[in-house]
Amino acid sequence: MATTELTAQSFEKTVLDNDIVLVDFWASWCGPCRQFAPVYDAASQSGDNEGIVFGKVDTEAEQALASAANITSIPTLMAFKEGVLVFAQPGALPQSALQDVIEQVKNLDMAPIKAQIATEAGGDAPAEAPAEQV
Repeated sequence: MATTELTAQSFEKTVLDNDIVLVDFWASWCGPCRQFAPVYDAASQSGDNEGIVFGKVDTEAEQALASAANITSIPTLMAFKEGVLVFAQPGALPQSALQDVIEQVKNLDMAPIKAQIATEAGGDAPAEAPAEQV
C-alpha cells in the first residue's frame, strides 16, 4: 500500500477508522525528511505491513494540523493503534528501527492502555495516550 496524504479534514477519520496508522510529519525543505521518505515509502510497500495505513502530513500545507499535533521538529513519526496515540518521536529512523516500531505497535496489547486512559479520564476514555507506550 502506498502512503496517503493526510489533511486536517482526513486526519481524525483516518486514525479512528483504521486499526494501525503511522503518520510521518514532514516538509519538502527538510533534509532529514527527504532522507526518511524512501525508508517510510519502502515500509508502506512491504507485505509484512499489510493493513497498516502509512499517512504523511506536509507541515507546510497543514500548519494548523501540525500545530494541533504539537509538532516541534521534523520529521516526526507518530503511531496510532485503535485510535490511540502510542508512539511519537522526532527524527529520521533507519529501516530496521522503523520496522521495530511497527512490530511493537502491532504486538501492543491495548486493553491495559485503554483501561489506564479510562481511569485517568474518570471513565470517559479520550483518543490519546501517553506517547511513550511503545
